[in-house]
Amino acid sequence: MKIFRLLTPLLLAIVAILCFAPAAWAFCGFYVAKADTKLYNKASQVAIARDGDRTVMTMANDFQGEVKDFAIVIPVPTVLQKEQVRVTEPKIIQRLDAFSAPRLVEYFDSDPCAVSDSVDRPAPASRAGAVNEEAKKTSDRSLGVTVEARFNVGEYDILILSAKESGGLETWLKRNGYKIPRGAKQLLQPYIRSSMKFFVAKVNLDKFEKSGYQFLRPLQISYQSPKFMLPIRLGMINATTEQDLIVYILSPQGEVEITNYRTVKIPSNANIPLFVKGEFGEFYKSMFQTVYTKEDRKVGFLEYAWDMGSCDPCSADPLTPEELKQAGVFWLDDSASDVPVRPNFRRSSPSSNVFISRLHVRYTRDKFPEDLIFQQTANSESFQGRYVLQHPFQGELKCQAGREYKRSLPKRFEQEAQTLAKLTNWNIQDIRNKMKLSVGNLRYSWWENFLSWLGLY
Repeated sequence: MKIFRLLTPLLLAIVAILCFAPAAWAFCGFYVAKADTKLYNKASQVAIARDGDRTVMTMANDFQGEVKDFAIVIPVPTVLQKEQVRVTEPKIIQRLDAFSAPRLVEYFDSDPCAVSDSVDRPAPASRAGAVNEEAKKTSDRSLGVTVEARFNVGEYDILILSAKESGGLETWLKRNGYKIPRGAKQLLQPYIRSSMKFFVAKVNLDKFEKSGYQFLRPLQISYQSPKFMLPIRLGMINATTEQDLIVYILSPQGEVEITNYRTVKIPSNANIPLFVKGEFGEFYKSMFQTVYTKEDRKVGFLEYAWDMGSCDPCSADPLTPEELKQAGVFWLDDSASDVPVRPNFRRSSPSSNVFISRLHVRYTRDKFPEDLIFQQTANSESFQGRYVLQHPFQGELKCQAGREYKRSLPKRFEQEAQTLAKLTNWNIQDIRNKMKLSVGNLRYSWWENFLSWLGLY
């Protein structure tokens, strides 16, 4: 068997949105694109639904290779029984990703010469061989390892282990076909000291072949514990580069934050040049790397925080009550599932007591020496990573307000260029050159250009 990756949970269209209420004016616009996890070569995803001390965790793995080599070892706070473990469909994680992803929106300037009585709106800002079972149990006890539970769920064979010391656990794992990388012993010890158990899963090849699935499905576990945390240290054993982790946390209250590292909001509500519409993925990756470096590579970024009952603008429809239940939300009131949804604004009462926080952590061994510890807050303020394209008005402008509007555009375009350069660290002259392509069809007469050059227009 190849050396497997010892994993933790970390292994784990254009839509026009209408605006109705004044409170939504700062966000309403036309959704263009989103920065989902497809931007990254490897991005582990974990969904956590938690209320009080009860937790449902869904782990989507990023395993690449033959399924016979797949295995995970996850520290868990308690012994899990078969009823507490299930497999779920990848679509649930995909839906959470699409709904909460940072997004690009666009606005179109109105005719400044048009008379309007409307209220001004604010600018948008391999299986082990047969052995003697009794002899194996004796050997396990001598290593201080106890098999607390053994069962099969879907295409996975599951073991729940407890251990007295990390050396014995390391030896047990090696004897049972797990080639543990160097350094595992030291990383296992803190979990053993904390009396945590170990959730170990391998693929049952026969069941996987019969299932008809091409990819491994996410594993979902349910447990009760005062510990609100996500183990990430074991996932660093084989890591040679930075790793991305997206955590979707669902709670009945408000935003969830990381307590042992700073939680920082991703830069948002920035007006950027129109050409970014065709390069949004590259823009977001560059922007994230820039702010990640600026924050010394040791913070968690909040990319989205919103009541699941609505979105503005929507990059995907909010999850339905049934989908939320599949994602682990166990506190929904079934009786509210028939409340009608207002068109376009995507308001859905049954989901209004589900708040989603999307946290993006890029980590390395030296910058994240501890597992992630979370806490729920009562902060229900809406936030999204949102980037704005503002299209200039393209019609004729013959009034004084129109002439003033035209004079204001070069300054606006330059500000957009400066903003983009600051966010991404891209070369400002390259940005200016690209912007000429996106605003070149703005109609100026020869005399307007001449007077502008003289500073008189």
